[in-house]
Amino acid sequence: MLLKKLETLAAEEMELVARASRRDEAAVRAIVQRHNQRLYRLARSIVRNDAEAEDVLQEAYLRGFANLATFRGESSLGTWLGRIVINEALGRLRRERPTVELTEKMEAGPVSHGEVIPFPGEQIDPERIMAQRQIHSLLEHAIDDLPDAFRTVLVARVIEEMSVEETAELLGLQPETVKTRLHRARKLVRSALEQQIGSALTDTFPFAGRRCERMADAVVARLRLTDR
Repeated sequence: MLLKKLETLAAEEMELVARASRRDEAAVRAIVQRHNQRLYRLARSIVRNDAEAEDVLQEAYLRGFANLATFRGESSLGTWLGRIVINEALGRLRRERPTVELTEKMEAGPVSHGEVIPFPGEQIDPERIMAQRQIHSLLEHAIDDLPDAFRTVLVARVIEEMSVEETAELLGLQPETVKTRLHRARKLVRSALEQQIGSALTDTFPFAGRRCERMADAVVARLRLTDR
């Protein structure tokens, strides 16, 4: 049953890819919206700046859609796009810091104070909003302060809830390395936040609603799919 479901999902994904290759706007939008959250968080875990992460994501999408013919389905589309995002993000950092690599020895650079964007339509009282913003701010800053190698693993495993195997494939690591880096990342964050980590961790760096739709619009416009 599980194998059949996975085969069905893979077939649906390849159909989306085929349609996007034919410059089908609906397929392009579906791919962008399906992967926006994870890829944005991945980009931001590397560049540590909201606006730059969006720039990285948009350029990565354009690069990906321009090279869809090379996608063979050997890994998931999300993993394939994720590697493009990583390469784009690291390329930007290398232009600023020529020695940048995703290694344990990398020291964290300046902290970027990202804005926490509330989910639309959320009806909660002002005090709770303020408390959530404070917690999210602490979490984002603590994550931003992690060395690069630990931060990307933490974002993939904890915030995006990817499996060890998925994370290892995405980042080109051994599963044991993923486990080790995640353990050390959690220890560093826990030390910084004490008991304030809790359930708020999965809500950091949101990229949904209007921001998600805006990214899809930008990618479609730059691919000139609306000009036909």
